Amino acid sequence: MPALPEAAATLPMLEQVLNAITSRQRFLLTSHARPDGDAIGSLLALRSLLLQLGKQAEIVMYDPVPRVYRNLPGAGAIVQVPQVAAPTAGTADTTDYDAAVLLECDSTQRTHLGGLDRYLLINIDHHQSGRAFAQVNWIDPHASSTAELIFRLVHAAGAKLTPEMATCLYAAVLTDTGSFTYIGTSANTFSLARELTLAGAEPATIARGIYFSHSDAKIRLLGAALSTLRIQDGVAWMHVTHQQMEQFGALEEDCEGLVNYALSIEKVQVAVFFREIGGNRFRVSLRSKGNLNVAAVAGRFGGGGHECASGCSVNGNIETAAAQVLQQLRQQLAAQHPKQYPTQYP
Repeated sequence: MPALPEAAATLPMLEQVLNAITSRQRFLLTSHARPDGDAIGSLLALRSLLLQLGKQAEIVMYDPVPRVYRNLPGAGAIVQVPQVAAPTAGTADTTDYDAAVLLECDSTQRTHLGGLDRYLLINIDHHQSGRAFAQVNWIDPHASSTAELIFRLVHAAGAKLTPEMATCLYAAVLTDTGSFTYIGTSANTFSLARELTLAGAEPATIARGIYFSHSDAKIRLLGAALSTLRIQDGVAWMHVTHQQMEQFGALEEDCEGLVNYALSIEKVQVAVFFREIGGNRFRVSLRSKGNLNVAAVAGRFGGGGHECASGCSVNGNIETAAAQVLQQLRQQLAAQHPKQYPTQYP
């Protein structure tokens, strides 16, 4: 199988991950709460790889698989639990995991799963905000997605890239690059997409399953969000309330991607979407066209992500929550582009 160019600095980390896998038999696989396409697609491909290597592997998640990813091969095998329970002494259940592999996490807390710290931890991540919290860490912020790292792992293990694995990885790459629009999308990204297509991924079918499978609740929620849209000095922001979520019967996953509608406006460089999660608290999605590193802004509120796509949570009502985030965005924009953006809001 052709391989993408391997960054020399990451090769030792890849070897450490491969050694940790080959020397163990039973694996728990997981990722962050509120999983996105890269988390789900990469987990499914990694599970297929481990099964192909004769290992035992189970995907355990705190949150359910979002609707648009439920048709990916193997998605039905994902287990949703709040806690990873240890085997009960004195019972027939003596099976436990030899290691836990965490994808796209900067800590075990990011998974929202309890019980992970008793295992050997293998951390695979591509975010700039990635942290070496595990015993084995592979962090490559130059990769387009975690799926790209799993692709490299498949090649390094000498395994066969099956059509099912290719489908899951293509879905992951497609979504984590913003349909190949985010900074970091490069010739290597398209080389990866080509290899996955040659291995059996069907780009049009995968894209239709992800982008043309929305609930009517999501579209109604979009209308409510757009009715609050404000634009000022290259920044757009909008919000939805918890009451509106209940009114439309919307799920948390129905908010995914709504921020991109604000970002699509020609004069907007940065877009923010606020979702009320109750108790004077908002979940914040930040997107950028490349003029600003929103991961740095999200990091100031305990969040993180990509340069062009990140998230965090803030306290307060919508006015105070928006003011906090917008102040940080404005300061960053003014510092980077002082002639184009004023330093203060009116």
